[in-house]
Amino acid sequence: MANDSIIKALKTKSKSLNLSSTKIIYLPEALEKLTWILVLKLNNNFLSSLPSEFMRLQKLTELNLGNNVLEEVPSVLKHLCCLNKLYLYGNQISYLSAEVLEGLPNLVLLNLNHNKIKVIPSEIKSLCRLQSISITDNHLEQIPAELGLMKSLTEINFTNNKLTQIPQQLCDLSQLRRLYLARNKLTEIPEGVLGWKNLKILDVAGNRLSVFPFDFQFLTLDELFFEGNSLVPFSLMESIQEKEILTLKELSARLILQESTNILSAVYRSLPMYPELQDMLSHWSQCALCSQPFLTTWLECVQFINTRKHMGMKSSQSVPVRVVLCSYDCFNRDDHQYYGLVRLN
Repeated sequence: MANDSIIKALKTKSKSLNLSSTKIIYLPEALEKLTWILVLKLNNNFLSSLPSEFMRLQKLTELNLGNNVLEEVPSVLKHLCCLNKLYLYGNQISYLSAEVLEGLPNLVLLNLNHNKIKVIPSEIKSLCRLQSISITDNHLEQIPAELGLMKSLTEINFTNNKLTQIPQQLCDLSQLRRLYLARNKLTEIPEGVLGWKNLKILDVAGNRLSVFPFDFQFLTLDELFFEGNSLVPFSLMESIQEKEILTLKELSARLILQESTNILSAVYRSLPMYPELQDMLSHWSQCALCSQPFLTTWLECVQFINTRKHMGMKSSQSVPVRVVLCSYDCFNRDDHQYYGLVRLN
């Protein structure tokens, strides 16, 4: 059956060939003669490798090797620099070769669903034109920071893995429109999500999230999925008057931070002479109420926002957003709806 399809393609000069579900274990030798072919479907077979002669299919733009028995990404693929779409779902792949990734600069879609991959190598950044990456139902334990360098990405799907955190660099993906991270072990979403200015779908269901970052409420999402998390596993407190006690370090830091924005102040002129101090002060935060800067002492609070009212979504859901305040003076004001959090051990 496979040979008949190849013979027909040789006669008609067909640009595509479908050999899916033909029960092949090895590729027919005649296949290498189809040097003009653009689309090749080899899914739902029993292929465990590809021969070196496969590199002769230099014009291939789409290759489907899904549902075979591959244990690694075939090394011969590094020679197919015209590939745009590569499907490798449903195999037994546990390792991604950096060498192969570096040989696929024109890839825009990569599907590795249902494999055994634990690590995405840093060389993934070589796929500079990649728009969609899907590695669902694998064993991923972390997302490489280099993924944040891939500015063309519009869709990431890492559903059902073992991820525990999202690297801060991922917030640099301004073209990202769909992000699927359901059924992992995420405990937080990083600050800086405003970088996802084009994000429309976010799925973080089935993780271990407790609150969302403050800037989350400013995203323009169409769909949000967050069921199955342990949102706000704390005791909520209304304002209770407490005496403010700040360390000398914190008091000094707040004063310096306030003065550091005044170009006429001596502090502003002197700071460049103290790089270690600058580094320490670079981790400052800003009070959500009074906008004053602070360094290490704050009150962790939560605000409940409505996705329809605050984010313009069609669905109406209550979402807890993390807020930090600089003092009990701010916490005890009457012009806010923030609640203090007490972690329960």
